[in-house]
Amino acid sequence: MESIQLIYTFKGDGLFESISLRIDAKTTELVEESCESFPDWIRIEHCRCNHCTLNTDQYRWCPLARTIAGVVDRFSSILSHDAIFLEVTSDERVVSQQTTAQRALSSFMGVVMAVSGCPHTAFFKPMARFHLPLASEEETIYRSTSMYLLAQYFRAREGQPVDYSLEGLEKIYRDLQIVNMALIDRLRGANTGDSSANAIILLDMFARIMPFVIEDKLEEIRHLFQPYLA
Repeated sequence: MESIQLIYTFKGDGLFESISLRIDAKTTELVEESCESFPDWIRIEHCRCNHCTLNTDQYRWCPLARTIAGVVDRFSSILSHDAIFLEVTSDERVVSQQTTAQRALSSFMGVVMAVSGCPHTAFFKPMARFHLPLASEEETIYRSTSMYLLAQYFRAREGQPVDYSLEGLEKIYRDLQIVNMALIDRLRGANTGDSSANAIILLDMFARIMPFVIEDKLEEIRHLFQPYLA
């Protein structure tokens, strides 16, 4: 399999948008169509993250902002709480739900950000590969901690230091908060409407609570693993 395809279809009052994402199966990065012009708000220097590690001599555009620019433009007139019927089609299944524009866009933005090429969101590539649209808070905590601990398994096999305390995952989420806030500043400064900015705010809410609720939420599902603990 050379690529993974996701099709996000948004249906609402006078709205029908179908966006196809093609993700390289080896690099787990978005395969983008060539484009020579982008809006000014995606320049890498504009609202740049204070922990950005990308060399501005090599990167003219923020890779994350570049990947969402098209959908932001298409949804600029859609309000956050407009009703949306979202259908997500992958090679394995179809997931659909009636929801709001901001939540539908938040699900879309989450997977796109992970495969955008941003070094700080790249840690979420495994979750993008096994994407779960419209995941709940509990599902997100389970999936992200499982992903992180599996990463420690691979690190151990390569003789690298491992972290079973989840402190590294907390740092990943703290760094993600910086990315989210810079992106929100970009969107608001560009007057792109409220639905895209609020979609990122929803993602940021997850990022902010994760370092504080991981331990408590994991304790709530501890009983599910009793066969392993007996």
